Amino acid sequence: MATKQVHEFTKYERARIIGARALQLAMNAPLLIKLEEDDLEKVHYDVLKIAEVELDSGVLPISIHKPFPKRKEGTLKRVAVPKVSDEHKKEAEETEEEKIEEEGEIMQLAQPEDELEGGEENDEREEI
Repeated sequence: MATKQVHEFTKYERARIIGARALQLAMNAPLLIKLEEDDLEKVHYDVLKIAEVELDSGVLPISIHKPFPKRKEGTLKRVAVPKVSDEHKKEAEETEEEKIEEEGEIMQLAQPEDELEGGEENDEREEI
């Protein structure tokens, strides 16, 4: 006699099992449970519903292998993060600023006079 399976399947596992069994039934595999003609007519001979009944009754010889990650022996080590003092941070910032000043030009802010000169030229072009 069939016993109820102890396994709880996820919805994805259930869908996979029912789909695989329905495919087998569609290819004329024998039923694993006895269903009356009336029961088959109730489900309209639907192989998906028959496969679901078989799964729920626990007669399907299908098992799911769920591999777990291998446990490593030993303990994890903490990564040593060097502590940086505020003075050291300020010195590093100053040296970085000095490098920037030596390597390239510092962009200057736009002056209002520069903008007016360009704006007046655009106004003259529009009038022509």
